[in-house]
Amino acid sequence: MQIPNKATLTHSLIYGVLGAAMFMLPACSSNQQQGGGAAGAQAPQSFPAFKVVTQNATINDDYPATIQGEQNIEIRPKIDGYIDAILIDEGAAVKKGQLLFRISAPQYAQDVNNASAAISSAEADLSAAELQVKKTKPLVEKDIISHYELESAEYTLKARQAALKQAKANLANAKINQAYTNVTSPVNGVVGTIPYKLGSLITSTTQQPLTTISNIGKVYAYFSLNEKQLLDFSRQHKGSTLDAKLKSMPKVSLLLSDGSEYPEKGSIETVSGLLNTTTGSASFRAGFANPLGLIRSGGSATIRIPEALKDALLVPQKATYELQGKRFVYVVDASGKAKSTEVQTMSAPTGQYFVVTGGIKAGDTLILDGIGSLQDGMQVKPEITETGKVYHDIN
Repeated sequence: MQIPNKATLTHSLIYGVLGAAMFMLPACSSNQQQGGGAAGAQAPQSFPAFKVVTQNATINDDYPATIQGEQNIEIRPKIDGYIDAILIDEGAAVKKGQLLFRISAPQYAQDVNNASAAISSAEADLSAAELQVKKTKPLVEKDIISHYELESAEYTLKARQAALKQAKANLANAKINQAYTNVTSPVNGVVGTIPYKLGSLITSTTQQPLTTISNIGKVYAYFSLNEKQLLDFSRQHKGSTLDAKLKSMPKVSLLLSDGSEYPEKGSIETVSGLLNTTTGSASFRAGFANPLGLIRSGGSATIRIPEALKDALLVPQKATYELQGKRFVYVVDASGKAKSTEVQTMSAPTGQYFVVTGGIKAGDTLILDGIGSLQDGMQVKPEITETGKVYHDIN
């Protein structure tokens, strides 16, 4: 058998490799063309979408508020003395006129005794003066003594009468001071803290009050609106005067600190006449009945003011996104492209929706969900969601 030489083997190997390469090139070209055609024919991505329609809704504006009772009265002593008895406890409900504290001040009892004795003395002096006038008058009529004696006796009588009136006034004043030893409640209410204990020395100039009585049969919620909100309030509510605007406002709700809604509805009653130069806000006051005493003075809550909207454009919050303080939605145009569009909304959202005041119109198609994966101008396939499902929880 003839064995090929080295040169022959080399040439054969080269021709074999070249032939295989030429055979593979058409196949690779065909595969690339097939892959490119598949990419060019890729379908647009589907996104849930909806048609914007007008809706009647209620928007709720919430404002933090502080609670004060109808009356918060500091109970202060009017005399000096020691606390002899504390007849109430902190948090107790008291009635008007109920005895709260008893102050030990024996000097006022002594003043009453002294004033009573002074009255007795003044009455005796008056009787003597009257007797002197009666005795002098017939002697003057008979010209036994001069008329001057009668005038002098009458002047003395008037002085004694005045002295008796003064003594009686002193007694009344002493009794008033003595009555101040019994400290009573001026109103119906609830007792606050009691900083002083039995035996404490108190005076009329003591810094802290004995306690505070809060009349909470009706409570007031105080909240503030900034200057812009105050202008919106003036424009939105009917009436030519501030009182008329307040009367046209709907009843307001009170959300307690645990998030629950207070069962009694309230009314906004007053607005401060001046803006606070420090905060730039105006103070409002809303009144609520508190028959069960559930709300206590000094608490915190939230005022909720409802506003009925007619034919409003509502957009679910999840269909919007915020960028640099502005809010945007994706509107699908006629060619199926998602366009990022800025919208103007009211300051307070209503439930899970924004009230849109500009940027879109009724009938526009908006992307409902998945906007995080969208880009401006992206070709999409909107899958329209039924209107009832989009706006299922409108008030």
